[in-house]
Amino acid sequence: MDMQTLTNDRTASPDELLRNLPRSGDTLLMYVDGRWCEASDGGTRELINPANDRPVATVAEGTREDAERAIKSARAAFDDGPWVEMNTVDRARLLTQVADKIDEYGAELSRIDTLNNGKPLRETEYDVTDAANCFRYYTGFVSKPHGQTFDVPAPSQTFVVLEPIGVCGQIIPWNYPLLMAAWKLAPALAAGNTCVLKPSELTPLSALRLATIFEELEFPKGVVNIVLGSGATVGAAIAESHLVDKVAFTGGTATGRSIMRAATGNLKKISLELGGKSPNVVFADADFDTAIDYALFGIYANAGQVCSAGSRLLLEDSLHDRFIDRLIERAKKIRIGDGFDPQTEMGPLVSHTHMDRVQNYIGVGVAEGAKMECGGERLGETGCFIAPTIFTQTTPTMRIVQEEIFGPVLVVQKFKDEAEAIALANDTVYGLAGAVFTQDIAKAHRFIRKLRAGITWINTYHPTYNEAPWGGYKQSGIGRELGTYGYEAYTEVKQINVNLAVEPSGWFSE
Repeated sequence: MDMQTLTNDRTASPDELLRNLPRSGDTLLMYVDGRWCEASDGGTRELINPANDRPVATVAEGTREDAERAIKSARAAFDDGPWVEMNTVDRARLLTQVADKIDEYGAELSRIDTLNNGKPLRETEYDVTDAANCFRYYTGFVSKPHGQTFDVPAPSQTFVVLEPIGVCGQIIPWNYPLLMAAWKLAPALAAGNTCVLKPSELTPLSALRLATIFEELEFPKGVVNIVLGSGATVGAAIAESHLVDKVAFTGGTATGRSIMRAATGNLKKISLELGGKSPNVVFADADFDTAIDYALFGIYANAGQVCSAGSRLLLEDSLHDRFIDRLIERAKKIRIGDGFDPQTEMGPLVSHTHMDRVQNYIGVGVAEGAKMECGGERLGETGCFIAPTIFTQTTPTMRIVQEEIFGPVLVVQKFKDEAEAIALANDTVYGLAGAVFTQDIAKAHRFIRKLRAGITWINTYHPTYNEAPWGGYKQSGIGRELGTYGYEAYTEVKQINVNLAVEPSGWFSE
Protein backbone atom coordinates (compact mmCIF):
# COMPACT_ATOMS: atom_id res chain seq x y z
CA MET A 1 0.00 0.00 0.00
CA ASP A 2 1.21 3.49 -0.85
CA MET A 3 1.31 5.33 2.46
CA GLN A 4 0.79 9.07 2.70
CA THR A 5 2.11 11.03 5.64
CA LEU A 6 -0.11 13.61 7.29
CA THR A 7 1.17 17.12 7.74
CA ASN A 8 1.74 18.31 11.29
CA ASP A 9 -1.40 20.47 11.39
CA ARG A 10 -3.34 19.96 14.59
CA THR A 11 -6.63 19.68 12.72
CA ALA A 12 -7.72 17.66 9.73
CA SER A 13 -10.99 16.45 8.25
CA PRO A 14 -12.07 12.83 8.80
CA ASP A 15 -11.57 12.10 5.10
CA GLU A 16 -8.03 13.39 5.24
CA LEU A 17 -7.17 11.60 8.47
CA LEU A 18 -8.56 8.27 7.28
CA ARG A 19 -7.33 8.34 3.71
CA ASN A 20 -4.77 5.60 4.38
CA LEU A 21 -7.39 3.09 5.59
CA PRO A 22 -8.57 0.59 2.95
CA ARG A 23 -12.25 0.75 2.11
CA SER A 24 -14.93 -0.62 -0.12
CA GLY A 25 -17.12 2.25 -1.21
CA ASP A 26 -17.71 4.23 1.98
CA THR A 27 -16.99 1.33 4.35
CA LEU A 28 -13.62 0.94 6.07
CA LEU A 29 -12.50 -2.69 6.04
CA MET A 30 -11.02 -5.02 8.62
CA TYR A 31 -7.79 -7.01 8.30
CA VAL A 32 -8.08 -10.81 8.30
CA ASP A 33 -5.70 -13.44 6.93
CA GLY A 34 -3.46 -10.84 5.38
CA ARG A 35 -6.18 -9.06 3.39
CA TRP A 36 -8.74 -6.32 3.82
CA CYS A 37 -12.34 -7.49 3.83
CA GLU A 38 -15.92 -6.56 4.53
CA ALA A 39 -18.06 -8.31 7.13
CA SER A 40 -19.32 -11.70 6.00
CA ASP A 41 -22.91 -10.44 6.08
CA GLY A 42 -22.11 -6.96 4.80
CA GLY A 43 -22.87 -5.38 8.17
CA THR A 44 -21.56 -1.93 9.04
CA ARG A 45 -21.37 0.44 12.00
CA GLU A 46 -21.31 4.23 11.96
CA LEU A 47 -18.72 5.89 14.20
CA ILE A 48 -19.50 9.23 15.83
CA ASN A 49 -17.13 11.94 17.03
CA PRO A 50 -18.06 12.33 20.74
CA ALA A 51 -16.99 15.98 20.70
CA ASN A 52 -19.59 17.12 18.17
CA ASP A 53 -21.91 14.17 17.37
CA ARG A 54 -20.83 14.20 13.73
CA PRO A 55 -20.27 10.96 11.77
CA VAL A 56 -16.61 10.05 11.49
CA ALA A 57 -16.67 6.90 9.36
CA THR A 58 -18.54 3.74 8.53
CA VAL A 59 -16.69 0.52 9.36
CA ALA A 60 -17.33 -3.15 8.75
CA GLU A 61 -19.21 -4.81 11.63
CA GLY A 62 -17.74 -8.27 12.02
CA THR A 63 -19.69 -11.46 12.66
CA ARG A 64 -18.92 -14.69 14.48
CA GLU A 65 -17.99 -16.13 11.10
CA ASP A 66 -15.44 -13.33 10.59
CA ALA A 67 -13.96 -13.98 14.04
CA GLU A 68 -13.70 -17.71 13.34
CA ARG A 69 -12.02 -17.04 10.00
CA ALA A 70 -9.46 -14.81 11.71
CA ILE A 71 -8.84 -17.43 14.39
CA LYS A 72 -8.29 -20.14 11.77
CA SER A 73 -5.87 -17.86 9.95
CA ALA A 74 -3.92 -17.23 13.15
CA ARG A 75 -3.97 -20.97 13.90
CA ALA A 76 -2.54 -21.82 10.49
CA ALA A 77 0.06 -19.07 10.77
CA PHE A 78 1.23 -20.44 14.11
CA ASP A 79 1.09 -24.16 13.29
CA ASP A 80 2.35 -24.10 9.70
CA GLY A 81 3.52 -20.58 8.89
CA PRO A 82 6.99 -19.02 8.96
CA TRP A 83 6.47 -16.79 12.00
CA VAL A 84 7.40 -19.25 14.75
CA GLU A 85 10.42 -20.46 12.79
CA MET A 86 11.59 -16.96 11.91
CA ASN A 87 15.04 -16.29 13.35
CA THR A 88 15.23 -13.84 16.20
CA VAL A 89 17.14 -11.21 14.23
CA ASP A 90 14.41 -10.99 11.59
CA ARG A 91 11.56 -10.95 14.11
CA ALA A 92 13.27 -8.25 16.17
CA ARG A 93 13.91 -6.24 13.01
CA LEU A 94 10.21 -6.33 12.08
CA LEU A 95 9.08 -5.25 15.54
CA THR A 96 11.61 -2.42 15.55
CA GLN A 97 10.23 -1.30 12.21
CA VAL A 98 6.72 -1.28 13.66
CA ALA A 99 7.93 1.11 16.36
CA ASP A 100 9.65 3.28 13.78
CA LYS A 101 6.52 3.42 11.62
CA ILE A 102 4.37 4.40 14.60
CA ASP A 103 6.77 7.28 15.17
CA GLU A 104 6.74 8.17 11.47
CA TYR A 105 2.94 8.24 11.31
CA GLY A 106 2.60 9.66 14.81
CA ALA A 107 0.84 12.89 13.82
CA GLU A 108 -1.75 10.89 11.92
CA LEU A 109 -2.25 8.25 14.60
CA SER A 110 -2.72 10.76 17.41
CA ARG A 111 -5.29 12.69 15.40
CA ILE A 112 -7.16 9.52 14.49
CA ASP A 113 -7.54 8.69 18.20
CA THR A 114 -8.65 12.24 19.01
CA LEU A 115 -11.19 12.09 16.18
CA ASN A 116 -12.49 8.67 17.23
CA ASN A 117 -12.20 8.81 21.03
CA GLY A 118 -12.38 12.55 21.73
CA LYS A 119 -9.43 12.86 24.10
CA PRO A 120 -7.20 15.94 23.74
CA LEU A 121 -4.29 15.82 21.33
CA ARG A 122 -1.83 16.35 24.15
CA GLU A 123 -2.97 12.96 25.49
CA THR A 124 -3.09 11.07 22.19
CA GLU A 125 0.33 12.39 21.20
CA TYR A 126 1.71 10.92 24.41
CA ASP A 127 -0.14 7.64 23.70
CA VAL A 128 1.53 7.36 20.30
CA THR A 129 4.99 7.83 21.75
CA ASP A 130 4.25 5.28 24.46
CA ALA A 131 2.91 2.79 21.89
CA ALA A 132 6.05 3.04 19.79
CA ASN A 133 8.21 2.64 22.88
CA CYS A 134 6.21 -0.42 23.91
CA PHE A 135 7.09 -2.18 20.65
CA ARG A 136 10.67 -1.00 20.95
CA TYR A 137 10.90 -2.29 24.52
CA TYR A 138 9.64 -5.78 23.64
CA THR A 139 11.91 -5.97 20.62
CA GLY A 140 14.70 -6.31 23.15
CA PHE A 141 13.20 -9.53 24.50
CA VAL A 142 13.31 -11.43 21.23
CA SER A 143 16.98 -12.40 21.37
CA LYS A 144 17.56 -12.40 25.13
CA PRO A 145 18.04 -15.52 27.30
CA HIS A 146 14.74 -17.27 28.02
CA GLY A 147 15.40 -20.18 30.33
CA GLN A 148 17.21 -21.71 33.28
CA THR A 149 19.29 -24.77 34.03
CA PHE A 150 18.99 -26.87 37.18
CA ASP A 151 21.32 -29.15 39.08
CA VAL A 152 19.31 -32.29 39.83
CA PRO A 153 20.13 -35.49 41.78
CA ALA A 154 20.58 -37.59 38.64
CA PRO A 155 22.83 -37.82 35.58
CA SER A 156 20.61 -35.37 33.71
CA GLN A 157 20.98 -32.04 32.01
CA THR A 158 17.74 -30.38 33.11
CA PHE A 159 16.59 -27.00 31.93
CA VAL A 160 13.55 -24.97 30.96
CA VAL A 161 12.83 -22.80 27.94
CA LEU A 162 10.06 -20.27 27.26
CA GLU A 163 7.97 -20.92 24.18
CA PRO A 164 5.06 -19.05 22.60
CA ILE A 165 1.59 -20.04 23.76
CA GLY A 166 0.04 -20.09 20.29
CA VAL A 167 -3.01 -18.19 19.10
CA CYS A 168 -3.79 -15.20 21.31
CA GLY A 169 -7.18 -13.53 21.27
CA GLN A 170 -6.91 -9.94 22.47
CA ILE A 171 -9.85 -7.70 23.35
CA ILE A 172 -9.17 -4.05 24.12
CA PRO A 173 -11.24 -1.07 25.34
CA TRP A 174 -11.97 2.36 23.92
CA ASN A 175 -10.16 4.61 26.39
CA TYR A 176 -6.63 4.12 24.99
CA PRO A 177 -7.25 2.69 21.50
CA LEU A 178 -3.75 2.65 20.04
CA LEU A 179 -1.86 2.19 23.29
CA MET A 180 -3.92 -0.80 24.41
CA ALA A 181 -3.34 -2.44 21.02
CA ALA A 182 0.41 -1.99 21.54
CA TRP A 183 0.26 -3.36 25.10
CA LYS A 184 -1.35 -6.53 23.75
CA LEU A 185 0.39 -7.05 20.41
CA ALA A 186 3.99 -6.13 21.24
CA PRO A 187 4.74 -8.77 23.90
CA ALA A 188 2.66 -11.43 22.16
CA LEU A 189 4.49 -11.00 18.86
CA ALA A 190 7.88 -10.71 20.54
CA ALA A 191 7.27 -14.10 22.15
CA GLY A 192 6.38 -15.63 18.77
CA ASN A 193 2.59 -15.89 19.06
CA THR A 194 -0.03 -15.06 16.45
CA CYS A 195 -2.84 -12.66 17.29
CA VAL A 196 -6.51 -11.93 16.75
CA LEU A 197 -7.13 -8.41 18.04
CA LYS A 198 -10.62 -7.05 18.61
CA PRO A 199 -10.59 -3.30 19.22
CA SER A 200 -13.59 -1.63 20.82
CA GLU A 201 -16.42 -1.27 18.36
CA LEU A 202 -16.47 2.44 19.28
CA THR A 203 -12.79 3.18 18.56
CA PRO A 204 -11.30 0.81 15.97
CA LEU A 205 -9.67 3.36 13.68
CA SER A 206 -6.12 3.54 15.06
CA ALA A 207 -5.99 -0.27 15.25
CA LEU A 208 -6.86 -0.38 11.55
CA ARG A 209 -4.10 2.12 10.82
CA LEU A 210 -1.76 -0.09 12.83
CA ALA A 211 -2.82 -3.01 10.62
CA THR A 212 -1.69 -1.08 7.54
CA ILE A 213 1.75 -0.91 9.16
CA PHE A 214 1.88 -4.69 9.55
CA GLU A 215 0.83 -5.00 5.90
CA GLU A 216 3.39 -2.43 4.76
CA LEU A 217 6.14 -4.34 6.58
CA GLU A 218 4.99 -7.62 4.99
CA PHE A 219 4.30 -9.56 8.17
CA PRO A 220 3.31 -13.13 7.22
CA LYS A 221 -0.42 -13.46 6.70
CA GLY A 222 -2.39 -14.54 9.73
CA VAL A 223 0.20 -13.33 12.26
CA VAL A 224 -1.90 -10.25 13.07
CA ASN A 225 -5.64 -10.10 12.43
CA ILE A 226 -7.81 -7.09 13.32
CA VAL A 227 -11.46 -8.10 13.59
CA LEU A 228 -14.09 -5.41 14.13
CA GLY A 229 -17.42 -5.96 15.85
CA SER A 230 -19.20 -6.09 19.18
CA GLY A 231 -18.00 -7.86 22.28
CA ALA A 232 -21.17 -9.95 22.41
CA THR A 233 -20.46 -11.33 18.94
CA VAL A 234 -16.77 -11.15 18.01
CA GLY A 235 -15.43 -11.01 21.58
CA ALA A 236 -17.52 -13.99 22.62
CA ALA A 237 -16.36 -16.02 19.62
CA ILE A 238 -12.74 -15.36 20.54
CA ALA A 239 -13.25 -16.26 24.21
CA GLU A 240 -15.11 -19.46 23.39
CA SER A 241 -12.97 -20.79 20.53
CA HIS A 242 -11.06 -24.00 21.16
CA LEU A 243 -8.52 -22.89 18.56
CA VAL A 244 -7.48 -19.95 20.75
CA ASP A 245 -4.78 -20.76 23.33
CA LYS A 246 -4.95 -17.53 25.34
CA VAL A 247 -7.34 -14.63 25.70
CA ALA A 248 -6.19 -11.26 27.04
CA PHE A 249 -8.88 -8.75 27.95
CA THR A 250 -8.89 -5.20 29.24
CA GLY A 251 -12.25 -3.80 30.29
CA GLY A 252 -15.04 -4.07 32.81
CA THR A 253 -15.14 -6.65 35.60
CA ALA A 254 -18.55 -8.06 34.56
CA THR A 255 -17.26 -8.76 31.06
CA GLY A 256 -14.09 -10.24 32.53
CA ARG A 257 -16.18 -12.76 34.43
CA SER A 258 -18.00 -13.80 31.27
CA ILE A 259 -14.68 -14.26 29.47
CA MET A 260 -13.43 -16.41 32.34
CA ARG A 261 -16.47 -18.64 32.02
CA ALA A 262 -16.13 -18.90 28.25
CA ALA A 263 -12.42 -19.74 28.52
CA THR A 264 -13.15 -22.89 30.51
CA GLY A 265 -14.17 -24.69 27.30
CA ASN A 266 -10.56 -25.54 26.48
CA LEU A 267 -9.00 -24.13 29.68
CA LYS A 268 -7.23 -21.44 27.68
CA LYS A 269 -4.82 -19.13 29.44
CA ILE A 270 -6.35 -15.80 30.49
CA SER A 271 -5.10 -12.34 31.36
CA LEU A 272 -7.72 -9.95 32.70
CA GLU A 273 -7.06 -6.27 33.37
CA LEU A 274 -10.32 -5.07 34.87
CA GLY A 275 -11.86 -2.21 36.82
CA GLY A 276 -10.87 -0.15 39.79
CA LYS A 277 -12.07 2.25 42.45
CA SER A 278 -8.66 3.44 43.43
CA PRO A 279 -7.88 5.51 46.54
CA ASN A 280 -5.76 8.65 46.44
CA VAL A 281 -4.82 9.28 50.09
CA VAL A 282 -3.58 12.67 51.27
CA PHE A 283 -2.20 13.17 54.77
CA ALA A 284 -2.07 16.61 56.38
CA ASP A 285 1.72 16.75 56.10
CA ALA A 286 1.68 16.33 52.29
CA ASP A 287 3.01 19.01 49.98
CA PHE A 288 -0.28 20.86 49.47
CA ASP A 289 0.09 22.12 45.90
CA THR A 290 1.52 18.82 44.66
CA ALA A 291 -1.32 16.84 46.22
CA ILE A 292 -3.93 19.19 44.72
CA ASP A 293 -2.34 18.89 41.30
CA TYR A 294 -2.31 15.09 41.33
CA ALA A 295 -5.79 14.84 42.81
CA LEU A 296 -7.02 16.66 39.71
CA PHE A 297 -4.81 14.68 37.33
CA GLY A 298 -5.74 11.38 38.99
CA ILE A 299 -9.45 11.73 38.21
CA TYR A 300 -9.81 14.20 35.32
CA ALA A 301 -7.12 12.93 32.94
CA ASN A 302 -8.92 11.34 29.99
CA ALA A 303 -12.17 12.62 31.56
CA GLY A 304 -11.85 9.98 34.27
CA GLN A 305 -12.11 7.17 31.72
CA VAL A 306 -9.12 5.33 33.17
CA CYS A 307 -9.27 2.00 34.99
CA SER A 308 -6.66 3.21 37.49
CA ALA A 309 -8.21 6.65 38.04
CA GLY A 310 -7.88 8.12 41.52
CA SER A 311 -11.66 8.19 41.83
CA ARG A 312 -11.70 8.13 45.66
CA LEU A 313 -9.93 11.00 47.40
CA LEU A 314 -9.20 10.26 51.07
CA LEU A 315 -8.32 13.37 53.09
CA GLU A 316 -7.07 13.67 56.65
CA ASP A 317 -9.63 15.54 58.80
CA SER A 318 -7.46 18.56 59.56
CA LEU A 319 -6.69 19.08 55.87
CA HIS A 320 -10.16 18.45 54.45
CA ASP A 321 -11.82 21.87 54.28
CA ARG A 322 -8.83 23.80 52.96
CA PHE A 323 -8.08 21.08 50.41
CA ILE A 324 -11.66 20.89 49.13
CA ASP A 325 -11.93 24.65 48.73
CA ARG A 326 -8.81 24.75 46.57
CA LEU A 327 -9.74 21.59 44.68
CA ILE A 328 -13.14 22.98 43.70
CA GLU A 329 -11.56 26.23 42.60
CA ARG A 330 -9.10 24.39 40.37
CA ALA A 331 -11.66 21.91 39.00
CA LYS A 332 -13.90 24.73 37.84
CA LYS A 333 -11.02 26.17 35.81
CA ILE A 334 -10.38 23.01 33.77
CA ARG A 335 -10.78 23.88 30.08
CA ILE A 336 -13.22 21.44 28.50
CA GLY A 337 -13.79 21.08 24.77
CA ASP A 338 -12.93 19.46 21.47
CA GLY A 339 -9.68 17.53 21.64
CA PHE A 340 -8.35 19.30 18.53
CA ASP A 341 -8.49 22.66 20.30
CA PRO A 342 -4.99 23.31 21.69
CA GLN A 343 -6.54 24.98 24.75
CA THR A 344 -8.54 21.89 25.72
CA GLU A 345 -7.47 20.16 28.93
CA MET A 346 -10.34 17.63 29.19
CA GLY A 347 -12.34 16.18 26.33
CA PRO A 348 -15.71 14.46 26.10
CA LEU A 349 -16.82 11.06 27.28
CA VAL A 350 -16.66 8.45 24.57
CA SER A 351 -20.36 8.15 23.71
CA HIS A 352 -23.86 9.26 24.64
CA THR A 353 -24.51 5.83 26.12
CA HIS A 354 -21.54 6.18 28.43
CA MET A 355 -22.40 9.80 29.24
CA ASP A 356 -25.89 8.68 30.28
CA ARG A 357 -24.32 6.04 32.54
CA VAL A 358 -22.10 8.61 34.25
CA GLN A 359 -24.99 11.05 34.63
CA ASN A 360 -27.04 8.27 36.21
CA TYR A 361 -24.31 7.72 38.80
CA ILE A 362 -24.26 11.45 39.54
CA GLY A 363 -28.00 11.22 40.19
CA VAL A 364 -27.42 8.22 42.43
CA GLY A 365 -24.88 10.19 44.46
CA VAL A 366 -27.33 13.02 45.04
CA ALA A 367 -30.09 10.56 45.97
CA GLU A 368 -27.77 8.81 48.42
CA GLY A 369 -27.24 12.08 50.28
CA ALA A 370 -23.72 13.00 49.17
CA LYS A 371 -23.05 16.71 48.69
CA MET A 372 -22.25 17.68 45.10
CA GLU A 373 -19.71 20.47 45.49
CA CYS A 374 -19.32 21.25 41.79
CA GLY A 375 -20.10 19.93 38.34
CA GLY A 376 -22.70 17.28 37.71
CA GLU A 377 -24.16 18.86 34.61
CA ARG A 378 -23.85 18.14 30.93
CA LEU A 379 -22.04 20.90 29.06
CA GLY A 380 -23.43 22.04 25.70
CA GLU A 381 -26.16 20.62 23.53
CA THR A 382 -23.88 18.53 21.33
CA GLY A 383 -21.09 16.19 22.22
CA CYS A 384 -20.64 14.15 25.39
CA PHE A 385 -19.22 16.66 27.86
CA ILE A 386 -19.76 16.49 31.62
CA ALA A 387 -18.35 19.09 33.99
CA PRO A 388 -15.72 17.92 36.52
CA THR A 389 -17.75 16.71 39.49
CA ILE A 390 -16.85 16.43 43.19
CA PHE A 391 -18.90 14.76 45.94
CA THR A 392 -18.21 15.23 49.64
CA GLN A 393 -20.05 14.04 52.77
CA THR A 394 -19.98 10.46 51.51
CA THR A 395 -20.24 7.20 53.46
CA PRO A 396 -18.38 3.99 52.65
CA THR A 397 -21.51 2.08 51.65
CA MET A 398 -22.66 4.55 48.99
CA ARG A 399 -22.74 3.20 45.46
CA ILE A 400 -20.72 6.16 44.19
CA VAL A 401 -18.00 5.17 46.68
CA GLN A 402 -18.01 1.46 45.91
CA GLU A 403 -18.78 1.22 42.18
CA GLU A 404 -16.64 2.23 39.23
CA ILE A 405 -18.16 5.26 37.49
CA PHE A 406 -15.48 5.68 34.80
CA GLY A 407 -16.00 9.38 34.34
CA PRO A 408 -14.98 12.79 35.73
CA VAL A 409 -16.59 12.14 39.12
CA LEU A 410 -14.53 12.33 42.31
CA VAL A 411 -15.85 11.09 45.67
CA VAL A 412 -14.19 12.38 48.83
CA GLN A 413 -13.83 10.51 52.14
CA LYS A 414 -12.32 11.71 55.43
CA PHE A 415 -10.07 9.85 57.87
CA LYS A 416 -8.67 10.67 61.31
CA ASP A 417 -5.48 8.61 61.37
CA GLU A 418 -3.28 6.16 59.49
CA ALA A 419 -5.25 3.09 60.56
CA GLU A 420 -8.55 4.50 59.35
CA ALA A 421 -6.96 5.65 56.11
CA ILE A 422 -5.78 2.14 55.22
CA ALA A 423 -9.09 0.60 56.28
CA LEU A 424 -11.03 2.95 54.01
CA ALA A 425 -8.53 2.58 51.17
CA ASN A 426 -8.90 -1.22 51.18
CA ASP A 427 -12.69 -1.14 51.61
CA THR A 428 -13.45 -2.09 48.00
CA VAL A 429 -13.74 -5.22 45.88
CA TYR A 430 -11.11 -3.74 43.59
CA GLY A 431 -7.35 -3.53 44.00
CA LEU A 432 -5.91 -1.98 40.88
CA ALA A 433 -4.11 1.15 42.03
CA GLY A 434 -3.65 3.67 44.80
CA ALA A 435 -1.46 6.53 46.00
CA VAL A 436 -0.39 8.22 49.19
CA PHE A 437 0.79 11.79 49.65
CA THR A 438 2.90 12.57 52.71
CA GLN A 439 6.33 13.98 53.49
CA ASP A 440 6.88 11.27 56.12
CA ILE A 441 8.63 8.62 54.03
CA ALA A 442 8.31 5.92 56.71
CA LYS A 443 4.56 6.50 56.91
CA ALA A 444 4.34 6.39 53.12
CA HIS A 445 6.01 3.00 52.99
CA ARG A 446 3.92 1.65 55.86
CA PHE A 447 0.82 2.69 53.99
CA ILE A 448 1.88 1.24 50.63
CA ARG A 449 2.84 -2.05 52.29
CA LYS A 450 -0.69 -2.41 53.68
CA LEU A 451 -2.51 -1.20 50.55
CA ARG A 452 -4.04 -4.11 48.63
CA ALA A 453 -3.36 -2.86 45.11
CA GLY A 454 -1.12 -3.82 42.22
CA ILE A 455 0.00 -0.35 41.12
CA THR A 456 0.95 2.19 43.75
CA TRP A 457 2.49 5.63 43.95
CA ILE A 458 4.05 7.85 46.61
CA ASN A 459 3.63 11.61 46.08
CA THR A 460 2.47 11.19 42.48
CA TYR A 461 -0.42 9.62 40.57
CA HIS A 462 -0.77 7.90 37.19
CA PRO A 463 2.75 7.55 35.75
CA THR A 464 3.21 4.12 34.21
CA TYR A 465 6.12 2.59 32.35
CA ASN A 466 6.58 -0.12 29.74
CA GLU A 467 9.32 -1.54 31.95
CA ALA A 468 7.08 -2.14 35.00
CA PRO A 469 4.18 -4.60 35.46
CA TRP A 470 0.58 -3.41 35.24
CA GLY A 471 -2.33 -5.19 36.92
CA GLY A 472 -4.33 -5.50 40.09
CA TYR A 473 -5.39 -7.45 43.15
CA LYS A 474 -8.85 -8.82 43.95
CA GLN A 475 -11.53 -8.16 41.33
CA SER A 476 -9.25 -5.87 39.34
CA GLY A 477 -7.97 -8.79 37.34
CA ILE A 478 -5.68 -11.75 36.81
CA GLY A 479 -2.09 -11.56 35.63
CA ARG A 480 0.09 -8.63 34.63
CA GLU A 481 0.88 -6.70 31.49
CA LEU A 482 4.07 -4.82 30.57
CA GLY A 483 7.59 -5.42 31.81
CA THR A 484 9.08 -8.88 32.02
CA TYR A 485 5.80 -10.11 33.54
CA GLY A 486 3.90 -9.01 30.45
CA TYR A 487 6.27 -10.95 28.22
CA GLU A 488 6.13 -14.11 30.31
CA ALA A 489 2.32 -13.96 30.23
CA TYR A 490 2.57 -14.81 26.53
CA THR A 491 4.87 -17.80 27.02
CA GLU A 492 4.68 -21.43 28.08
CA VAL A 493 7.40 -22.97 30.26
CA LYS A 494 8.80 -26.23 28.93
CA GLN A 495 10.97 -28.54 31.05
CA ILE A 496 13.63 -30.49 29.12
CA ASN A 497 15.61 -33.41 30.57
CA VAL A 498 18.59 -34.90 28.75
CA ASN A 499 19.80 -38.26 30.08
CA LEU A 500 23.60 -38.19 30.39
CA ALA A 501 23.85 -41.90 31.25
CA VAL A 502 22.22 -43.64 28.32
CA GLU A 503 21.59 -47.17 29.55
CA PRO A 504 18.55 -49.29 30.49
CA SER A 505 16.82 -48.16 33.67
CA GLY A 506 16.42 -51.72 35.01
CA TRP A 507 13.07 -50.74 36.55
CA PHE A 508 11.38 -53.90 35.29
CA SER A 509 12.97 -57.35 35.28
CA GLU A 510 13.76 -58.91 31.92
